[in-house]
Amino acid sequence: MNETHASSPKAEPFSAANAVAAGIDFAELQLGVHGLFWNEYRPEDAACRIWHWRDGVAKCLTPSGFSVRSRVYEYGGGAFCLTDDGVVFVNEADQQLYRQSLHGEPAVLTSGVCRYGDLQFADGQVLAVEEHRDRHRLVAIDLADGSHHLLAEGADFYAAPTLSPDARRLAWIEWSRPDQPWTATRLMVAERLDDGGFAPPRCVAGDNAQESLQQPRFDDSGRLFCLTDRGGFWQPWMESANGLSSLPSAAADHGPAPWQLGGCTWLPLGETRYLASWSEGGFGRLGLCGATCEDFTGDYSRFRHLALDEHFIYCIAASPISSSAVIAIDRHTREVKKLAGGITPLPTQQISVPQTLRYPSGSGEAHGFFYPAMTSDAKPPLVVFIHGGPTSACYPMLDPRIQYWTQRGFAVADLNYRGSSGYGRAYRQALHLSWGDVDVEDACAVVSHLAERGLINGDKAFIRGGSAGGYTTLCALAFHKVFRAGASLYGVSDPVALGRATHKFEGDYLDWLIGDPAQDAERYAARTPLLHASNISVPVIFFQGELDAVVVPQQTRDMVSALQSNGILVEAHYYADERHGFRKAVNQAHALEQEWLFYRRVMEIAG
Repeated sequence: MNETHASSPKAEPFSAANAVAAGIDFAELQLGVHGLFWNEYRPEDAACRIWHWRDGVAKCLTPSGFSVRSRVYEYGGGAFCLTDDGVVFVNEADQQLYRQSLHGEPAVLTSGVCRYGDLQFADGQVLAVEEHRDRHRLVAIDLADGSHHLLAEGADFYAAPTLSPDARRLAWIEWSRPDQPWTATRLMVAERLDDGGFAPPRCVAGDNAQESLQQPRFDDSGRLFCLTDRGGFWQPWMESANGLSSLPSAAADHGPAPWQLGGCTWLPLGETRYLASWSEGGFGRLGLCGATCEDFTGDYSRFRHLALDEHFIYCIAASPISSSAVIAIDRHTREVKKLAGGITPLPTQQISVPQTLRYPSGSGEAHGFFYPAMTSDAKPPLVVFIHGGPTSACYPMLDPRIQYWTQRGFAVADLNYRGSSGYGRAYRQALHLSWGDVDVEDACAVVSHLAERGLINGDKAFIRGGSAGGYTTLCALAFHKVFRAGASLYGVSDPVALGRATHKFEGDYLDWLIGDPAQDAERYAARTPLLHASNISVPVIFFQGELDAVVVPQQTRDMVSALQSNGILVEAHYYADERHGFRKAVNQAHALEQEWLFYRRVMEIAG
């Protein structure tokens, strides 16, 4: 392994530490009778804490020693819910449920080896997805004594348990292997019996395995709604005598790929009216919709975790010049008030703002966002960002990591390659059996697209990605001669090995992305970077968490060893206290700075 020995650069106005410190994020915004609550992540200690806002005052509820984070399905979500007198939350360290009043300390509610997520409180019970090794089911846990009651089992996966206002109907989403939650799910409903239990469930939609449903909701009158992509996009539909009927909506995705539990990007307000966020050309919009649509988008470009009352719309929002924030929008004046976050870490005129990318690639076209370098160099070097997933997306919002690069004279192309979410089902399905092909094609095509327009120096292009994005990165380096160097952050180098070691949630994902490992062995071999390491002729830097259960560290070590054997300039950094995706500020900053130093060294060597 060759480590970088370049001398430390001069002090920069926007350091890696600055970029990481600006990465405060929020999740799971919830509104109740006691006010507004959210889960807040701060990089300095990698902890997630519940905050309570009421009457203009925000207070942290989570005491030291606790972090509110679920790891159900490894990606978690839905880590807390509101109760009559406070909250119930999942503690990250032991994955157990704790009950906490607004003015008290946490008290354990469950014990054992099960993990919990997607918490909902109703009728004195916490509804939850329960995970015990590879078994998943829906349970109700009594708040008084922690006793468990089985709600549903038999499917491979569950999400979004939701009780109607009169507590007579229970709805949820389930799916079975080999399907993924963004390919085919089922909307289920069970009726309450006189003895308090539930009748056998019936499938409202999704029994044909041709649609993905998410975010079921009851309105105040007990009508059932959900998002389904049967019309080509995740759009709002309502239960009817014939199954589901569509609501008037934009031809756009109204939700992201549900990697995490507990998402809320829309709320029904009656038979034909709803609050929703949706994506148009990659940019988020927010509106109160029905026969007409009241637009509340304003200056923001992404919206998550929606809530509202008579006076305000609440959400987690971000813009091209400000990071994630908890905001309240006056429904009458449209005035926006920031309740937390919304950092602008640089003077506005120094921020590189996203420009829509839509360019030809292969037999189709790809999407993304272009961030110009904040220097006078007419043709700057380029860093191509490849998001993870791979069925996920990047968004046109302030990302301090991107600004770190643009401040140093790099342009950035943040890609939503074919297979990304946010552009409809057909675009998302384009990755089927084509991972390592169409995504790589899109990553390479953007370089020539931008170079032909004189926006970058095509001979100084770099590529980076984490997890699945690391796989795309390594494939691009192994099978194309486009990039000067690359960075793999906990990236996949051997899909077959990943399939053997990965967890249940992604246990069949590779079959959908590439094919059956036995029947399609040649296709796997053709798309395995580790087997083609000899094709990589440019420097590569690796970053890996030693506790990673998704991409195990041995994958990175094997790839590093193969490149070293070929005499390629390689760096590798391992972090003993990180899992899949780095959460600690010191590690994030170290990785970001080392990647920049590595690229700078590569350019210096090449002259």
